[in-house]
Parts: sequence; structure tokens; C-alpha cells
Amino acid sequence: MNRLLVGTVFTLLVMNGFPDGENSLVAQTSTSMDKNWETGYRTLPEPTRMREYMRRLSARPHHTGSPYDKENAEWILAQFKEWGWDAKIETFEVLMPTPKARVLEMIEPVKFNAKLKEPGVSGDATSHQEDEQLPTYNAYSIDGEVTAPLIYVNHGIPDDYAQLDRMGISVKGCIVIVRYGASWRGIKPKVAAEHGAVGCLIYSDPKGDGYFQGETFPEGPWRPEDGVQRGSVMDSPYYSGDPLTPGIGATSQAKRLPLDQVKVFTKIPVLPISYADAQPLLAAIKGPVAPERWRGALPITYRIGPGPARVHLKVQSDWGMKTIYNVIARIKGSKYPDEWVIRGNHHDAWVYGAEDPVSGQICLLEEARSLGILLKEGWKPKRTIIYCAWDGEEQGLLGSTEWVEAHADDLRQNAALYINSDSNGRGFIGISGSHSLERFINGVIRDIEDPETKLSVWKRKQLSQIADALVTDRPRLRGQRDLRIGALGSGSDYTAFLDHLGIASLNMGYGGEGGGGIYHSIYDDFYWFTHFSDTAFVYSRALAQTVGLTVMRFADADLLPYDFTSLAETLQRYVDELKAMLKTKRDEIVEQNLLIEEGVFAATADPREKSIPPSVEQVPPYLNFAPLENALDTLTRSAARFQGVVAKVQDDMKQIPKPVNPMLIQSERMLTSDGGLPQRPWFKHQIYAPGFYTGYGVKTIPAVREAIEQKQWKEAETHISHVAGLLRALAVHIESIAFVLERDSK
Repeated sequence: MNRLLVGTVFTLLVMNGFPDGENSLVAQTSTSMDKNWETGYRTLPEPTRMREYMRRLSARPHHTGSPYDKENAEWILAQFKEWGWDAKIETFEVLMPTPKARVLEMIEPVKFNAKLKEPGVSGDATSHQEDEQLPTYNAYSIDGEVTAPLIYVNHGIPDDYAQLDRMGISVKGCIVIVRYGASWRGIKPKVAAEHGAVGCLIYSDPKGDGYFQGETFPEGPWRPEDGVQRGSVMDSPYYSGDPLTPGIGATSQAKRLPLDQVKVFTKIPVLPISYADAQPLLAAIKGPVAPERWRGALPITYRIGPGPARVHLKVQSDWGMKTIYNVIARIKGSKYPDEWVIRGNHHDAWVYGAEDPVSGQICLLEEARSLGILLKEGWKPKRTIIYCAWDGEEQGLLGSTEWVEAHADDLRQNAALYINSDSNGRGFIGISGSHSLERFINGVIRDIEDPETKLSVWKRKQLSQIADALVTDRPRLRGQRDLRIGALGSGSDYTAFLDHLGIASLNMGYGGEGGGGIYHSIYDDFYWFTHFSDTAFVYSRALAQTVGLTVMRFADADLLPYDFTSLAETLQRYVDELKAMLKTKRDEIVEQNLLIEEGVFAATADPREKSIPPSVEQVPPYLNFAPLENALDTLTRSAARFQGVVAKVQDDMKQIPKPVNPMLIQSERMLTSDGGLPQRPWFKHQIYAPGFYTGYGVKTIPAVREAIEQKQWKEAETHISHVAGLLRALAVHIESIAFVLERDSK
């Protein structure tokens, strides 16, 4: 939209209810004025601008510590300033290993040297810029050189090693080859080392994101045979951020751990490879045929080993420090300046990063430009808005974590909401986050139009869920008042906000249509995105509209729009899941013990194949969930009382009582514990956390859930009581807010 047209639109809106810039009150209600500003905002994001942002940001490799990474940060800073924001760059000094030597060769039964290289493709200009590209490697793999037999272990998760135990196969002293999928990549070398492996190779099987899914790049969107998924293998379930400064900001003066005291590095060397490099290695493995669920889509017989394939693996890195550049921009709130709405997306990438993360960063930029136009037209947000372009996300959420740790005291006091995005594509809205925000965000997405179907994005998402559901579940989905949002684990920049400090958070993006096989490769570039993803950038506009509206509504709400009934309902589901999980585990162990007693395993095993039956296990005890159930009942009643008071007083109150919003801000903090989770005190949230063996994937009520999974029954009951205490305290806190609202409304 050109500037003249924008001015015309705003003139019409001002005449119909916008504040005139001189008077703080007009004849309309605050709600109607806010709606007019929102209507104006939704007209502003422009797909053509976002296309050009992407072209500029993804023109050269911009990994953490690279020259173009810094140039991009400085360019983003200049844009914020041009649009009227108070902006600056905040720097931190972080450990950033980059590869010096990578060797992978098979020495038996035949010779084979892996290419460990992604070639440029015809028609895609940036894929040929080899000088600045970061080689294929896994950040924070330890240095090492090993020669050993090769064993295929499927996805390399704990269940796969249990299967190997049943087959009498040990990986001790071997190098394992695992395929991507089923867990975060850093879990694979972690579990391999726990079982005695001396090295780990991670490859992308075409069944996951290659030709099994469709045409490969450049003819289609899926991973070509030489495509490699780079990525960090930091053991992030312990903590996020700079490995040398856990819990504190990585400033130049920060006290740093010696390298030999860092526990988030891998214990064995690890290297990612393409399926072109993996196929000769897998084809050379003999031994038992892999179970059917272990087989990928390569034209080979998948076997487990060990041997006769024997490989030599060498990984060596430069363990140097790099400066990272966070761009931080602010609009000061006019009424509640000490209450902050924070929005972030990272700007660094493994190589060009058109999809990850530039597709999200361009939306953040267009939101900022559009909000800047509103500022010039007279809009003044009631709360302070902070926009953040993070650096160093790919290596381990470095920029966001260090900023959060450096500003922890202020954030605990002032941060009302953190909104994150990362990648964005075509399709359906996806939202995860704090369930006290579920009702609020449903209201936002009801007001956003899907650019291709012209339905609201809420309705399109609901219909997609109905289409994918079992017939028996469809009536429930049709009758739900709100769409359920997912829970957050880790894997993007919300982690330090939610998991470490207990700041209510949302993560949003569109996707689900089209293919995606270029993740963390050189082929994630402008050519790929403009040919196979959101080619018209209309879903970029939709995300800018969605997040911008979220920011505006939260920043301008007189009463912060938390809803605790959704939280209580969600917690009830989590408790029901825990009870069902325990019952299932009991039933499975009872049945397995019976099969052992009957001799089923021995009778059905192939006498010519090695097979070891499972051992008899102790049947899990019944756990006492009463403390959690009683606390949930109390929380449910407190949530209902709070919502009832809000409904009763909100139309009559001329001013929100001063203590109420600060008390609401602290509500999510009530779900954290100073001591954190077992074995990982950095993760303080007791409802949401990444799993110890999932990495990114969330574990809800994690201390209890993982105690049950690990058969630690006494610890499970201890954690049940602890979480119940937090829920009771939250219920009291909510009651006190309701009391203040009701008292001061009379």
C-alpha cells in the first residue's frame, strides 16, 4: 500500500473514531477505538516488502559469527530506527565451535570416502557460494578420532536400544549410524554414548524428507540425495544458551566454565551425513535384518550389524568465541510502561535460512514497520512493546537465553507476555504456549482471514482438525468453544522466557501445506522458498497480521487477558494422562510377566536367531494422585470465581485497580520452582519442559511424568505433592486477584 493510500485509510478511520492525537478521550469507547486501530493495522503488512526483506537477509550465508550475520543485524537495526522505534544492538560473547577437520571413510569390507559436501544445483545461484558456507557438521560435538565397526540403530532412541538388547546386540565399542526423526538430534549421540558407542553418524533417510515424500530439489521441495541437516547436538535438556555461562548472561566480564567442566557437550564425536553418503555404509552392514519399523526408503536391505562394515570417523573443531548481535527495539507504553509485551524471532541461520528463520523474521519486520506507521498516526500502546531479532539461535538459543539471563530481574518483574515465531509457510495456523492465554489467542485468530480460502484461520484450523480426527472425536471438536493450543517444550527462543523464568509465552506460525526437505541445508534459500513455499508471501502477511494483532490487543488491554479456566481444564487432561500412563504401564508389565511365565518368548523365537527374552519386572505400585486432584479442584473453582468477577465488573470499572495487572503477570511464575527439575535446575517450570530424552518435545508435568517413565515410584509421589502445592498456591493467588477486583469495583 502506498503512503497516500495509507493516509486516506487513516483519515477515514480517524473520522470514525480514532483519537485525534490531541485529546486522550473521544466519544467512542476504548474498545471501539482499539478496533479501529486494529482495522487500520491489518491493511498495512505488504507481501512485496516481505519478499524483498527475504531476498536481502538470505542473500549470503549468515551463520552466527559470520560477517553477513553482523551486517544483517545492523541492517535490521537501521530499519527499526527508520520506522520510529528506540532500537539498539546488545552483544554477548559465546562459545561457537566451527569445523576444522571432518573425515568419514569406510575401510572394510570395501573402501569408500564420504563426500560430506552439498553441491550447488542448476538455477539456484546462492547454492554455489561455497566460500562463505558453513560446512556440514554438528555444533558442540566433541573432537575425536575413532575407527570401529558400524551398527545401525534406527532412530537411536532408548526404545531402539531396548530392541537391540532383546536381539543380543551391543553397541559397545562401535560407531552407530542413526536416522533423523523420532527425537531431537542431540538425544541420539547422548543415548549412544550411554550404551558404550564410540561415535555417531546421523543421516537423513529419504523416507523422512526425501524422494519417498515427493520430487526432490530443485524439481520439488524435498531433500536431494546430497542434502545434509546441520544442527546443534548440545545436550540442551540441561540448559540452553552459551555452554560456558549457564544461568548468567555471557557478557565479556562473565565468569566462564573451563571446557572440561561443561556437561552439555556430546561424549562421543558425531557427524551429520546425506543419504547418498549413508547408503554405501548401510549396504555394507550385515547381520540381522532390521525390524520392519526400522526400515527406511533406500534401495537396500536394512541390516543391523555389527560389521563387516568398519569406518574411520574424525571430527575436529575450532573452539573459539564469537560475538552475537541481538537487535532490541522498544516503544514505550503510555499508561503501563513497566509492563512489557515482548516479540522475538531469530535472524541467524545455518547457511541462507530463507525458511529457517527468515520466513519468520520478515513477518516481525513488517509488524514493526506497520506499528511504526500507527505511531506516526497517533496510536500509543498502553504497555511497552519490545521487539527482538535474536542471534545464535541455531547453536542453542544463545542470543535469547543470554539476553534473558542478563535481564532476568527486570523480566521477572515486568514481562507480561513473550511471543515467538521461527519458520513460517503455507497452510494452517499452529499455536502452542501457556494455557492461560488459550482463550485470548482464540479471539485473535477468529479475526484473521486465511489468504487462500477466505475463511477465518480459526475456522480453517477447526475444520482441518475435524477432517483428521476419528469419527468418535468429531462431535467433541465441533462443540469445543476454543481450539486447544499445544504445550511448549524447547527448540526455539521462547525457552528461556517460559521454562527458565516462567513468563507466559506463545509460539506461532503457519504451515502444513507443501513440502519441506531443505531444513538446515544450503538449499534452504530464496530460490527454494519462492518456488515451493509461500510463493506469494500471503501467509507471511497472515502471520504479520496475526502476531501484530496479538501484540496490540495485549498491549492495549486495560485488564491483562489471562484466562485460568482454560489452564485448569488443560491441567486436568495432563493429570488424566498421567493416571492412564501408569495404568498402561502396570497392564503391560503384568502381561509381559505372564508371557514370560508361560514361555511365550522362548517358544516363538527363531531357534536360529539370537533372542533374549525380557526379564520379569516389578509391577508398578498404585500412586496417590489425590494431592494433584484436590489441588486441581481448588484451582478450577478459583479460576471460575476470577472469570465470574471479571465478567461482572469489567463493564462498570472506570480504572483497573493498580495491583491487579502486576499480580496477573506473576501468575505464570507461580508454576515455577526455584530448585528446577530433577537433574536440571535451569528448567524451573513445573508444567512444561522439554523431555530429558526428547530434547525439543514437551513433557507436561515433567517431574512426575519422567519419574513414572523411569519407574522411580517414590520420586513420582514426591513430585505429585510438590506440583500440587504449586497449584494450590496459584489458586490462592487467583482468589486474591479476584478479591481486589471485586472490592475495588464497589
